[in-house]
Amino acid sequence: MRTRLNRTLRLSLILAAPLLAGACSQWDGKDSSLRPKASMAEQSPDALYAAGIDALRQERYQQAVEMFDGVANEHPYSTWATSATLMSAYGDYMRNRYTEAIGGLDRFIQLHPAHRDIAYAYYLRALCYYEQIVDAERDQRGTETALGQLQDVVNRFPDSAYARDARLKIDLARDHLAGREMNIGRFYESRGLYSAAIGRFRRVVEDYQTTNHVPEALHRLTEIYLALGLPEEARRTASVLGHNYPGSSWYEDSYALLVDGKTIEAQQSQERPGFFRRAWNSVF
Repeated sequence: MRTRLNRTLRLSLILAAPLLAGACSQWDGKDSSLRPKASMAEQSPDALYAAGIDALRQERYQQAVEMFDGVANEHPYSTWATSATLMSAYGDYMRNRYTEAIGGLDRFIQLHPAHRDIAYAYYLRALCYYEQIVDAERDQRGTETALGQLQDVVNRFPDSAYARDARLKIDLARDHLAGREMNIGRFYESRGLYSAAIGRFRRVVEDYQTTNHVPEALHRLTEIYLALGLPEEARRTASVLGHNYPGSSWYEDSYALLVDGKTIEAQQSQERPGFFRRAWNSVF
């Protein structure tokens, strides 16, 4: 929460700086939660906006959303209305109302594609999806959606700070997807459904090569090939594992499974650069 609060303050200052002083001078300082909603129409848009900023600083996010919505609804043609729409979505994000936040951000992006804070709007929308990612034991359609949103930020704003953070989160989202494949693969292997398990483990190796699930996937493939009576395929897969992850405990386990460990070492010593792809193609 501390990180999110600091980001709130930074964004608030960015959007509020040009007219914040004047807005604060017009806000009467009374708690809006005690005032009828109709009274918002009597307040100037900059005063309402300043009240929203103040509510964010105090982590009163629902009240902040009400203030920003008051600007957008009561003063739609004011200079504050556009920024208020974005800030309202941010308030919803801060109180974990992701559906409402996404709806507001979709409207902002559609109506204001050239706004100075459009990159942040895309990034915030991606965060709304990203923070709903569930653990790897459950359905990962939400993870795939978050991955697409984060990649959209990278594609549209590649040199921005938002893109740099999005790239980090993309790696984590891909790790979630790979974890899901591993869970399913382990289930199939435990039931003796080796063909289905091989498909899952191969997908991890081929599609999620940068995740930390690859060593185990290679080990599981080695296990399955031995169970199927295919020792040469098992040795080749283990040699891929040993070449790319020589210090991995998964390689040690695979090595222990094989009858002739020297065969693996001999294969590795004879391979040229580009071993991973050639060895993998030789297996499949």
